[in-house]
Amino acid sequence: MSEPTQPASAAIETVVVDGLGLAKSIRAELAREVAALVEAGRRAPCLAVVLVGDDPASRSYIKGKQRACARIGMESVEHLLPEDTPEPALLELVAKLNADDGVDGILVQLPLPAHISPAAVAEAVDPAKDADALHPSTSGKLLAGTADLISCTPLGVMAILDHHQVPLEGAQAVVIGRSNIVGKPVSLLLQQRNATVTMCHSRTRNLPEICRQADVLVAAVGRPRMVKGDWIKPGAAVMDVGVSEVDGKLVGDVDFEAAQGVASLITPSRRGIGPMTITMLLRNTLHAYRARTNA
Repeated sequence: MSEPTQPASAAIETVVVDGLGLAKSIRAELAREVAALVEAGRRAPCLAVVLVGDDPASRSYIKGKQRACARIGMESVEHLLPEDTPEPALLELVAKLNADDGVDGILVQLPLPAHISPAAVAEAVDPAKDADALHPSTSGKLLAGTADLISCTPLGVMAILDHHQVPLEGAQAVVIGRSNIVGKPVSLLLQQRNATVTMCHSRTRNLPEICRQADVLVAAVGRPRMVKGDWIKPGAAVMDVGVSEVDGKLVGDVDFEAAQGVASLITPSRRGIGPMTITMLLRNTLHAYRARTNA
């Protein structure tokens, strides 16, 4: 006599995050705050962006940040330096921006040319103007739970989770990636919200099995479609931070199609985390402005 077959589990309705829509909503609130400052006779906050070289992707990001600033009434200044700019010259420019009382936030666009140390540049930025939150003292404050400025992409991830009311207290969270820009800070932010966090990386054993335990899965390694559909716990919230180009198409670290019907929530490669990252950069600049000017 044959064993009775188990009914197939019903597919889960996967919500695809509208990161652009959420970003626009937050930017509208930021615009109202900036307008109120200007109406009160104060100057608008100002973000200074520095780009070394002419990488097309970086140049595109810079333009996007400038447009975002303009749309909320924030000032922005751009410093374009040639690829062969010596590190001391870049550090000199950063020092000038630190001393400029009309500049509230400073962002040096990554990646930098190979002859320039990203760590040296991060340390050179005034922590009070550290819009990308990469200064060691900023990272230390995040570890202590006292940071005023927080890395933009992790902050965007948390804003998405909050907007969609994803329960974090007591949740099992898995972060794939341990970068200073995303992996480490997002792990700390999740811990501060009382999630139990496992940080994974290239040497993690049994990665698929670990991912299957995650109520919240953050993928931030830059490996296209590395996370398969059967790595995802049914009903998990999946934050796909990675963006890679494959055959002329942008894809994430997660196999987006395979995640459909498994994840309860997922960020797409386009209009997902990206718009939120820029929005959090604006938020950090406004926050730095208020702290510096007591506005």
